[in-house]
Order: sequence, then structure tokens, then C-alpha cells
Amino acid sequence: MHVAAHLEKVFSKHLPPAAVPFCLKIWNDHPFLFRITSSRKTKLGDFRYRKDQELQTITINSDLNKYQFLLTLIHEVAHLQAFKKFGFGINPHGREWKSTFQTLMFPFLKEEFFPIDILIPLKTHMRAPKASSAADLFLMKEMSKYDNKKEETFQSFLSDLKPGARFLISGREFEKAETRRTRVVCKEVRSGKKFLIALMAKVNPI
Repeated sequence: MHVAAHLEKVFSKHLPPAAVPFCLKIWNDHPFLFRITSSRKTKLGDFRYRKDQELQTITINSDLNKYQFLLTLIHEVAHLQAFKKFGFGINPHGREWKSTFQTLMFPFLKEEFFPIDILIPLKTHMRAPKASSAADLFLMKEMSKYDNKKEETFQSFLSDLKPGARFLISGREFEKAETRRTRVVCKEVRSGKKFLIALMAKVNPI
């Protein structure tokens, strides 16, 4: 199957329908290798530059809802285009990336591509985009409403629990301690060891 045809098939499965032709044009203007990966706890997508490759690779987690998938895809494409335009000595999430990301996202900030409950915090987010959309709690909570619910068993986000609250995640019991920007210091009850867990982690309070 031709690369563009294959990509259209993949995009049609994972993106809002109206976004597919726009994203195909973005790819056609600045081609890249594209892979769907299994879920990764530390990131939603990835762009990595390799000097030995003419085409660079972008990966996106397979379990993202279509709106998070679109935002993550454009986030990673912005890395590719910023590095192409400004060189690979720039800060990965510096002003060059931010301006590129804002330019690429501008046509998508419409109800044609995002429902209004996502669009409101998304427009605010795009005024000064962060290194990860997961750092924007309001945006991520609105995004999460559209997640696939078949495997969702969580009852709360870690950010909603009070310090000292206990919860289960991945079958392990933790106690919430202090918050550090986008992560929370949590003590595993059984071992007493401390871990940093993302604020937007989905947990089962005890």
C-alpha cells in the first residue's frame, strides 16, 4: 500500500474525521515516518532526531482518544518542523517550538475538530503551550471525558485526592504526599519507598 494511502487509513481510525485531510497535507509538506505504539506511562507521543535517517520518526500511543491523538500529533510535528527550520541546537520546548506549535494548531481550534468542552481549555492552553499537555490539569480532565471507557475502572485523578489519602494504582497501594509541579510524591505503603507519580494518573481511592 502506498505510504500516503496507508497513513490516511491510520489517521481515519485515530483522528476526528475533519482533521484527516489537514493532517495528510501537513505530512505531505514535511514527510516523516509514523508509528502507533502501545501505551506508555511516561509520554503520549515522541519525536526523535537521528542523523543517519533522512526521514525522522514520530510515534503516538495507540490508546489515546481521537482529540488527544490530534493534539499529540501536532505537538510532535511541531518538533519536527521547528528543528528543520531553526536547527537542532534549539531548546526542544523553547520559543521556536511554541510558535511552530501555535501556528500548526491554529486551524484546528474550531468546533469542527474539537467539542466545545475541550476547545475552551485548549484555546487557553495554546496561548502558552507547555512541554506536555498532561501538565494542564483542566485540559486533561476535559480530554479524559472522551477516553475509551471499556477498560476504565479508575474513580478519580490523583490530583483530586487530598494529601494523606491512600489509593491503588497498578495493584499497588500508595499514600499521597506533597505535590511538585506536575507530579506528586507518593509513598508505597508496603515498601515505604517514595515515588513520583503524575498528577493526572488515574487511581482508585481507598
